[in-house]
Amino acid sequence: MLEGLPPNDATHVMRLSCDEAVARSIADIIVESFDPAATAASAFEENPGASSWNSKTPWIVEAYFGSPPDEANVRTLIAVVAGDAAASKAVFGRVDQRDWIKNSLEGLQPVRVGRFLIHGAHRRGAVSANDIAIEIEAALAFGTGHHGSTRGCLIMLGHVARKRRPRAILDVGTGSGILAIAAAKLFKRDIYAGDIDPICVEAVRANAKRNGAGSYVHPVLARGAAHPLLRARAPYDLVMANILAEPLRALAPEIAKRTHFGADIILSGLIARDVQGVIAAYRMQAIFLVRRIEIDGWATLLMHRGQRSRKSGKVLSRAKVRRRRENARLCRPAISKPSTTKA
Repeated sequence: MLEGLPPNDATHVMRLSCDEAVARSIADIIVESFDPAATAASAFEENPGASSWNSKTPWIVEAYFGSPPDEANVRTLIAVVAGDAAASKAVFGRVDQRDWIKNSLEGLQPVRVGRFLIHGAHRRGAVSANDIAIEIEAALAFGTGHHGSTRGCLIMLGHVARKRRPRAILDVGTGSGILAIAAAKLFKRDIYAGDIDPICVEAVRANAKRNGAGSYVHPVLARGAAHPLLRARAPYDLVMANILAEPLRALAPEIAKRTHFGADIILSGLIARDVQGVIAAYRMQAIFLVRRIEIDGWATLLMHRGQRSRKSGKVLSRAKVRRRRENARLCRPAISKPSTTKA
């Protein structure tokens, strides 16, 4: 559910105009400090058409709240990363729920990640013949593809696709369903998706149908993989979870239980200080780090359930583990039985 749209039933908003680095820092600290189910933040260019080389192009940071925020507390957080002057310029107000959904998408440009292109209905003209296009319309659910964690997951999904075609796929905390739809269009497989928010579940169903993936994407209301359908379809050989560090750590044993040996696990929604704790939690389940990337301060991890080589430290594939065990068996010296012949 980690993404840059306002939360369900948003009633209040904070806005601040500043430069890009400050806007991203403020958005990040707000996302880290508040419950993501009740608060969301996004940073974007004030004039998207301006030349990208101009570092002085003004940016806007917006934070949406499901209840009246403690303005002094929010200003204190802003001051931590941007100083008192920036904190004093923050403007608070109420927001019309009908308007913020539309306005939040009208200024968004399509997002290209490899062959994937995430766009709104108003940007259909940007789609090329070879694109894997994902249309995400205004909805009461997180997910437009602009967040660094979402882009990181799409990059990792493309990396997995270059090596193999997973058969059983799970999307934990699916949000608007971008990752589930991307995997469905890429692999033409059934994708089982869960989220703790019923509005997200309905949004995923609608988004999947809009993108011609309705027969592949199966969303359910679930915490982690705690749903009969998700359990019945296990074990999985690809799991995607773009949520936050604390639930990712807590889910490590369950994800290990629901995956094949050799499964790929894509984890995101992490800032730098969270990464080692998440890696350690999964290492305890024999799930090891293969690749790490960072986009806009958000880390995405590609993990692999398997066994490490004692010499190189690299994660071994299932086939290599099987060969090594067979070689060890063949090379084991035969133990002859003691002779029973009497002298």
